[in-house]
Amino acid sequence: MSDAAECKPEPIEQETEERDDAHLDDIEEGAGCTEIWEHLAEQREE
Repeated sequence: MSDAAECKPEPIEQETEERDDAHLDDIEEGAGCTEIWEHLAEQREE
C-alpha cells in the first residue's frame, strides 16, 4: 500500500481576508468563458 492512500489532508483554515477569486462566487460551477466575462461586465456596470 502506498503512502498516498494513508495521507489525510488537513483542512484549510478560513482566512478573514477576501479570496482572490471571491468575485466569481456567484458563477455556477462549470461556467464557460462567456458566462464569466458577462458576469464581470455586469459587475463593472454597477
